[in-house]
Amino acid sequence: MKSFIRVMAVLLVFSIFSLALVSCGNEDTYVIGISQQQPHVALDTATEGFKQALIDRFGEDKVTFETQNAQGDPSTCVTIANNFVSKNVDLIMANGTSALQAAANATTTIPILGTSITEYSVALNLENFDGTVGGNISGTSDLAPLEEQAQMILDLFPEAKNVGLLYCSAEPNSKYQVEVVKAYLEQRGIVCTEYTFSDSNDISLVAERASDESDVIYIPTDNTAATCTGTIDNIVRPKKVPIIAGEEGICSGCGVAAFSISYYEIGYKTGEMAADILEGKADISTMAIEYDPNPVKKYNKEICEELGISIPDGYTAIEAGE
Repeated sequence: MKSFIRVMAVLLVFSIFSLALVSCGNEDTYVIGISQQQPHVALDTATEGFKQALIDRFGEDKVTFETQNAQGDPSTCVTIANNFVSKNVDLIMANGTSALQAAANATTTIPILGTSITEYSVALNLENFDGTVGGNISGTSDLAPLEEQAQMILDLFPEAKNVGLLYCSAEPNSKYQVEVVKAYLEQRGIVCTEYTFSDSNDISLVAERASDESDVIYIPTDNTAATCTGTIDNIVRPKKVPIIAGEEGICSGCGVAAFSISYYEIGYKTGEMAADILEGKADISTMAIEYDPNPVKKYNKEICEELGISIPDGYTAIEAGE
C-alpha cells in the first residue's frame, strides 16, 4: 500500500511539473492580428518589417500572426477587426487608415498599433493632438516632409506653372497632404488644381484630365493611387508629364521622384513597439507616435531617362522590385 502511495505521489508531482512547464511556455506565446487595408508595395513592406521585428525579438515559435487583407474595402476592415476582438488576440496591428479606424471602433482594451498612417489626428478625428493618442492606440506614421516634397517640384521643374494634385477623395490623409503641399506652392506663385477620384473606377478619367492641364502632377501617399500606378503611368507618361510622388512605391510605378520614408523601417519600428508592449516594457497609452527619421530622395531612372529629366546629386535610384 505504501509503495502504491509513493508511486501515486511521484506521478502527481510529475504531472504538476509537466503542467507548469506547459504553462510557462504559453506565457511567452503571442497571437497577433494584422489587418492590412489593401495590397500594394508600401503596405506589404510595412507588414513584412513588422513581422520581422517580432520574430527577431521572440523567435518564430513564440509568435503567431493572423494576417488579413481587406482588399481596399472599409467594411471588410470592420469585419476583420471584430473577428480579432472575438478571438481576443494579444495585439492588433492596423496597416492603413481604414484598418486603424475599424480597430479603434472595435476595442478599447486590446492594444492597437497603427502603421502607414499619415496623420493620426486626421485618421482618428483627434482634437489638440500632441503626438500621443492615448488609450489603447499608438503606432508609426508614414508622413514624409511635405514642404520638402513641394520644394522638390520647384527644384526639378523650375519652369512649371501649373501643378495638378491627384488623389483619392475618400482618403482624408491624402487631403491633408495635398493641403500642405498646395499652400507651399501657391505661396510661391504656382497654380495648383486638385484632381480627385472617389475610387479606382474613375481614376483613368481624372488622370487623363490632370495630365492634359498640368505641367507637373503631385500624388501624395495615397493607397488607392498606389494600387493603380500602372493605369496612371499608361495615361500620363505618353504625355510627357512628370509625377512627383509622396512615397517610393508610387514613384516606382509611375513617378519620376519622391522624398520617401522607408515602409520597411516604420513597419519594423511598429514591431519593436509591439514587442515592448507584449513584454510589459511599455505602456501603450503613453507611447508617442513614431516617425522615420531618415527620409530619402529617390528617383525612377527609367521614367526620368524616357522623359529626358536630369536628376541632380543627392538622389538615390529606386532599385528594380522596390
